[in-house]
Amino acid sequence: MKIQELNLPESAIQFYQDSGITDLYPPQSDAIKAGLLDGKNLVAAIPTASGKTLLAEFVMLNSILDENKRGKALYIVPLRALASEKYDRFWSFESIKKSNGRGISTGIATGDFDASGDWLGNFDIIVATSEKVDSLLRNKTRWLEEITVVIADEIHLIDSPDRGPTLEIVIAKLRRINPDMQLIALSATIGNANEIAKWLDANLVVSEWRPTELKEGVFFGNAITFADRSQRAIEEFHKDSAISLAADTIKEGGQCLIFESSRKNSEGMAARVGTSISKLISGEVKEKLRNLAAQINETSEVESTKKLAHCVENGSAFHHAGLVSEQRKLVEDGFRAGIIKVISSTPTLAAGLNLPARRVIIKGYWRYDVNFGQTPIPVLEYKQMAGRAGRPRLDPYGESVLVAKTFDDLEELMNQYVLADVEKIWSKLGSENALRTHILSTIATGFAQSMEELLEFMRATFYSTQQEPWSLKAVIEKVIDFLVEKKFIKKENGLSATNLGELVSRLYIDPLSASMILEGMEKIEEKGIQYTELTLLHLACMTPDMRSLYLRSNDYEWLSEMVMEHHMEFVQIPPQFKVDYEWFLSEVKTACVMLDWINEKKEEDIVKKYGIGEGDIRAQSETMLWLVHSMAELGNHIKSPTLSKARELEQRVEYGASPELLDLIQIRGIGRVRARKLYNAGFRDMEALRAAKQDVIAKIIGPKIAIKILKQIGSPISIEEPAEEQRKLGDFG
Repeated sequence: MKIQELNLPESAIQFYQDSGITDLYPPQSDAIKAGLLDGKNLVAAIPTASGKTLLAEFVMLNSILDENKRGKALYIVPLRALASEKYDRFWSFESIKKSNGRGISTGIATGDFDASGDWLGNFDIIVATSEKVDSLLRNKTRWLEEITVVIADEIHLIDSPDRGPTLEIVIAKLRRINPDMQLIALSATIGNANEIAKWLDANLVVSEWRPTELKEGVFFGNAITFADRSQRAIEEFHKDSAISLAADTIKEGGQCLIFESSRKNSEGMAARVGTSISKLISGEVKEKLRNLAAQINETSEVESTKKLAHCVENGSAFHHAGLVSEQRKLVEDGFRAGIIKVISSTPTLAAGLNLPARRVIIKGYWRYDVNFGQTPIPVLEYKQMAGRAGRPRLDPYGESVLVAKTFDDLEELMNQYVLADVEKIWSKLGSENALRTHILSTIATGFAQSMEELLEFMRATFYSTQQEPWSLKAVIEKVIDFLVEKKFIKKENGLSATNLGELVSRLYIDPLSASMILEGMEKIEEKGIQYTELTLLHLACMTPDMRSLYLRSNDYEWLSEMVMEHHMEFVQIPPQFKVDYEWFLSEVKTACVMLDWINEKKEEDIVKKYGIGEGDIRAQSETMLWLVHSMAELGNHIKSPTLSKARELEQRVEYGASPELLDLIQIRGIGRVRARKLYNAGFRDMEALRAAKQDVIAKIIGPKIAIKILKQIGSPISIEEPAEEQRKLGDFG
């Protein structure tokens, strides 16, 4: 099927033809025949790189360019990185003009969970995470009623205990608000796509077709054995099988992804593979790698940055959540440009990010589970990794290779993964944890105002496609009793949210977190606790919304000493020999990371002290910022004496700075390091900076930044120089 044959507006057809896309892949043709451009709901379960995003684009453009009913599209993704990737792609639609002469505009929303987001209504396409869409629904954002098309990318993540319930509820609510909207659900791997299609009243397109053939196999004894029992011999380049497989790919002109089970393993593998493959890389590419390594070194002074830069110089890299976002982006861009030959990664990279390679090597197929210890990964996760193999138009084939240690492993891996069907996905909405937050928001936003209406609403969820909705009744009643007890909802003439309940719903925190924070603030007042930053940080770390850090064997001693020294500052300390005490210490450890962050400890020192990555500091800071902001809003609601301390703490967490720097640090371009330099040089606030001479400021923080900030605060500039950016916490992630 040709692009020009499609029932698409001429301007959209021209856009694709100018981009070099003239023909559809078979699964795309199947989707057209299944009613994609006729307003039908559709579930597309087709392999990675088979053109799923193009299907979404057709539907969005068709609706937005409709002269009779101007459309608005919402593209829902599970990860921020994926949101950025889709935003960059859809931004190119600016060249497609609507009838009013304006180009198609795209907006992106991933943070600020209690913001209304009304400004996003100005865009034709809005890319957002499911959590952000949920928060927009809770804040009753007006433009959501104008949505004509919703794309749910990576729909199989409904199976995730963390993200699944939110995606499920969001889709149910959007369908209630906009019964005539078109819904497209996309995934590469769904074992029961028919159930998803039934839930969404959608037509189903399932295909195994790929533009690049995927060969799946297991490596053992210097050969890859494929599913059809054919073999491919691999020359031994190194005693580590994964390095031999990587070298074999590079010699052929391809690139590799190696999946490891932990950050430590992925870093070790990247270092070893880099040392080994360096000699296979040409001088011209090495020069580009040196430049890229220098850019990576500029992102941070932490030891892992130097380690990453050293790997990159050799043509390899590691990729995991411990890196900061600009480091991950530099690695991804270097790989896409073809200069980084091998990335060793934890499974984060497999979760939807568009980074294919000729060969995918799966070395770590075990995961650590807090409840069960080491467990094998599910088939769905394996297929997500395997699906990254084969770059369309660049590779003649794609190979996914599991690495076996023994012949018995070979047979087991072949049967357990290569020849196995993907598991069915199951709704995770039935747990008390998932329902607490979603029942409150469903009542607070008026989607249900009685028990009957609540059960009726639940019938619109995926859960009720798989199980009878009445089976939820007992857990729903338990959750409602909790919400009534905590004064978040009232049971008078049906169900309604109190002012406090509406606030908690808008803040987007777990009602259990809100109740713990409120009780903590009340105890501070009742007991006359000498509250400090540590008190409030630990109170936030007690909540289920904050992920506590693991304890290492050498943490127990210093943490116990720290608790003894500051025992007056904690709301509650469990008995030392109870199980709860260990949880308490991990909460204290997490609070200490944030304490060091706001007291301007160097990130390098924080990383070393706590055994975490720089990316973890950013992630913890973002979560803490959200919780401390919620604490301040709740404190304001109950008129808590901790309010002013919480407000100050909110700013300190955002910037990672002491109170005396908060005036200076408001200026964009001054981070915590530059603010400290200016403060120590005698410039204590904005007025002092305005009165300062340009050359004096330039000596302290550099001429480019000096010009940028002096311009910003309205000071006269004598000599112009190109400015450069420095960011605050909110710009990372």
